[in-house]
Amino acid sequence: MTMVRQTKQRAAVIDVLRSARSHPDAAWIHAQVREQLPSVSLGTVYRTLDALVRDGVVVTLERAGQATRYDYKHEGDAHHHAVCRTCGAIFDVDAGDVPAVPASALPAGFQVTDVRLEFMGVCPNCQTQN
Repeated sequence: MTMVRQTKQRAAVIDVLRSARSHPDAAWIHAQVREQLPSVSLGTVYRTLDALVRDGVVVTLERAGQATRYDYKHEGDAHHHAVCRTCGAIFDVDAGDVPAVPASALPAGFQVTDVRLEFMGVCPNCQTQN
């Protein structure tokens, strides 16, 4: 993991992501950062997000045909995601609630460095609307 140089733009992006109650896209993050730093460009926000992803501070959630969403990796908060195929809502799933995959299920000698699990389905709200 490389260490991302701390600039006021990066600090603002991190602050916005830390406080976000959803999994926002870059446009939403940009709008929030502009409240603190009015001159920050969308390009700067994208470059900052890319650097934070490379550094392992932020993870991406990508769906075909939709804007990439971002999730700050809070220390000690291991979680996965449940994604509604109907409305696109993303919910956190505590990693402790997901059974462990036995090492025997992986290729011999495989070294796991990270785990990202996504549950795809239909959320309760969309189920009641259909």
